[in-house]
Amino acid sequence: MRFVAEIFEGLAIALDAIRVHKLRAALTTLGVIIGVLTVTLMSAAINGIKTSFSENVMALGADTLYVSRMDWFIGSPDEWIKQSRRPRITLEQIRQLERLLPPQQFCIPYAEGTQPVKFKTRTAEAVEVVGTTDKFILATSARVAQGRFLTPAESDGARPVCVIGANVAANLFEGEPALGSRIWVGRNTFEVVGVFEKQGEAIPQAALDDAVVIPVGQFITQFRREPDFTVLVKTGDPGRLGEAREELRGAMRRVRRLPPDAEDDFAINSQESYLDLFNRVGGRIAAAGLFVTGLALFVGGIGIMNIMFVTVAERTYEIGLRKAVGARQRAILVQFLIEAACIALIGGVIALLLAWPGTWLLQLLVPAAMSVPTMLLALAVSLLTGLVAGFVPAWRAAKMKPVEALRHE
Repeated sequence: MRFVAEIFEGLAIALDAIRVHKLRAALTTLGVIIGVLTVTLMSAAINGIKTSFSENVMALGADTLYVSRMDWFIGSPDEWIKQSRRPRITLEQIRQLERLLPPQQFCIPYAEGTQPVKFKTRTAEAVEVVGTTDKFILATSARVAQGRFLTPAESDGARPVCVIGANVAANLFEGEPALGSRIWVGRNTFEVVGVFEKQGEAIPQAALDDAVVIPVGQFITQFRREPDFTVLVKTGDPGRLGEAREELRGAMRRVRRLPPDAEDDFAINSQESYLDLFNRVGGRIAAAGLFVTGLALFVGGIGIMNIMFVTVAERTYEIGLRKAVGARQRAILVQFLIEAACIALIGGVIALLLAWPGTWLLQLLVPAAMSVPTMLLALAVSLLTGLVAGFVPAWRAAKMKPVEALRHE
């Protein structure tokens, strides 16, 4: 109970001292404000980007694996050259692969290239042309806003039909009805049977905004006889993605006729690759931000320490008087620690008040989200800065001898 009373007494004295020296306390908090504001905005930006990135990456499909000739992210030029020499994945291999996989899983071929697309006098250059099947829509977050997607009969290439992205429709048709119109894709005409919903910033389906999707048979016949296919494998169960990956790897090795001692000549990717990359990059950004924050807080802590030394010197007589009437060293130590902590906490609160409009401005550039853990972290950092910075002056005040302190007057 005595210790609690000492805390409340120290808090009252600290607040009174800060009230008397408002300007000095305000200037002292500048370093803390800058440091806490930096860490708060950095955390808000990283949290917001991570949430948005995770949501967009999950649009790839939590139960979808991607088999391709090369890894999505390659660490070195030598590895890139090595993987680029791998043989391409063919449509026949994809059909063999699907026969080897469990019935609940299915494979979707995906090939792409670029072609100019034209309607009447309007032309869009270098539009991504995707060759796939009717099952593509089941493995992605893409949705058709107008018309329909490809049918199973059309997937084999019986009819020259296409589904176009929202940006392609807006650029080519400019408000005219797209469904039923015929557009030129390269040197071939295709009937528009559907228009995708706008994907926005989703990864990688944002590319569909500027794409034309055609049956894989038409892609092979009209554009590229031996495309470099990617295989989208819908596993059907996100909970056993690891097991499905190993099953897929074994099946793919059989399809590619690899001997037991040969390394894989293909790559199996998933949305986790994007998340791992983001975590690595985000970790480096956070480390750099924490370094800057640490410098600002160090400067702020030095400022608090200097002011607390001045405060102790100004109140030496008061310290001697309190000790003469029975105050313990602990009470003096707590008093000045609380004062230093209050100065730092005031800086933290001001930083949070500035962080709210700062977060709104940040949202104009990147997804940013202020969270309760971020706010609590900011206050904890400011409190710790005050306690560390104020400890040495508080300890010096607590160790003063009453007689010497009283003579200071």
